[in-house]
Amino acid sequence: MEAPLQITFRDVASSAAVEERIRAEAAALDQCYGRIIRCRVVVEMPHRHHHQGKLFAVCVDLTVPGRELVVGREPTDHHAHEDVYVAIRDAFEAARRQLENYARRERADTKHHAGAAEGRVARLLRDLGYGFIETADGREVYFHRNSVINGRFDQLASGMPVRFAEELGEKGPQATTVRLGHTPRPAARSVP
Repeated sequence: MEAPLQITFRDVASSAAVEERIRAEAAALDQCYGRIIRCRVVVEMPHRHHHQGKLFAVCVDLTVPGRELVVGREPTDHHAHEDVYVAIRDAFEAARRQLENYARRERADTKHHAGAAEGRVARLLRDLGYGFIETADGREVYFHRNSVINGRFDQLASGMPVRFAEELGEKGPQATTVRLGHTPRPAARSVP
């Protein structure tokens, strides 16, 4: 995961052991889908009036190209979530299922994405992990290194042709997926 993991504790004391478990679970999510842009985890103990023990709630908020996936695991009545580690495990299992479903849909969308726009890499800010694509009509579209399919960001160079899917982001147009474009090969010559 390239972006830092953000862990927040609400109404419960922080713990190095709990943070380590969350980091391990987040790393496993990154193995499942390597294009996670951001991961935020909140561990809390909601104020409830139960006669039994206190229950933990864990929320996992993932930002992926073009989408945000949120899993809020409220404590259940069977009290398994009296153990913070069980609550963390259940929340990350649900996040993993959502991430797998998202990846499956993304692969299906990519296969049928015949109308991808074409452009050229206008500028690369390699150290910062992003760049801009110049479209055929002269616009510039932002893209992040995590938007480049198959992690091929380091293979990009200014002027390279690319195909991309675009959406309107908070600060303007942004590419949700970027593929290296195909340059036409010279025709093969037959030898007499």
